[in-house]
Amino acid sequence: MTKMSWTSLGRTLLGRLGGMLAVLSLVSVLVFLLTRLAAGDPIAVLLGDQASLADIAQARQRYGLDLPLWRQFLLWLGELFRGNLGQSIFLQMPVTQVLWERVEPTALLAFMSVSLAMLIGLPCGIVSAVWRGKWVDQFVSTLAMLGASMPSFWMGLLAIQILAVGAGLFPVSGYGDPNAGLPSRIHHLMLPALVLGTLNSALIIRFTRASMLDILSEDYIRTARSKGLSESVVVLKHALLNALVPLLTVLGLTLALMIGGAVVTETVFNLPGLGNLVVRAVLRRDYPVIQGALLAIAGVYVIINFLIDVMYVFIDPRVRHG
Repeated sequence: MTKMSWTSLGRTLLGRLGGMLAVLSLVSVLVFLLTRLAAGDPIAVLLGDQASLADIAQARQRYGLDLPLWRQFLLWLGELFRGNLGQSIFLQMPVTQVLWERVEPTALLAFMSVSLAMLIGLPCGIVSAVWRGKWVDQFVSTLAMLGASMPSFWMGLLAIQILAVGAGLFPVSGYGDPNAGLPSRIHHLMLPALVLGTLNSALIIRFTRASMLDILSEDYIRTARSKGLSESVVVLKHALLNALVPLLTVLGLTLALMIGGAVVTETVFNLPGLGNLVVRAVLRRDYPVIQGALLAIAGVYVIINFLIDVMYVFIDPRVRHG
């Protein structure tokens, strides 16, 4: 790369990084305001119906909830810059520790699900594009449409009834014993990963099909065929490699959405992950946990998007010189 190319690359990456910081700043403001403006008082939920007004006032003062909203935000922002997400009102633990204890189930579930979605989505999308208009294309497109429109909680309950209760192939729910090893954890996550991966493969199928159809209509694909190359070489070496560039966005977004959007699945399968934690924190009005969890999920989301942009810069020269 020339010196000008490196300068353009650095300018592009700095622009992406600035956009990421702007998004996180906006998310922090929205998360704080939405949690505070939601109905319900965490102190009233914490102390119960029998608490006196004096007890409630004292607890609100202890957690700083009696301060004006702008002061609460500035205090929270100051702690945030120091890496402190606050103290859980109900769990009486640092929010960072609470989140760290819930990361493993959600991360494992997300990676297992996106791996399964890729194993289903990429081959089906390729087959559907190669045999466009044939019965195979119609069959795959119908399955993708069903997967995109099927509620995750319904498919989760159906999978539990058939594969867990009926066939006994997987545990019904939970994450195993506290001292269980990784194989046991993976076994407990296989059924929810099957549900999430199957449903999210619909987007990958449709996007793979569309990308492959665009590439297969290019002149260099016709040239490759005219040279006598086999159809498998044309499809897998020439078409798929070029179609993978836009597919990076879909795969990255699918991973990010699985990390942040596994709330329903974790609730159905009673998994102790971040999604389940957010649901419980919302019910308890545990402001620090809600803010910390949503901010962490947003951080993962923008980091994945930033890494995709970085990969684009190195893979596609048009982005680097644009």
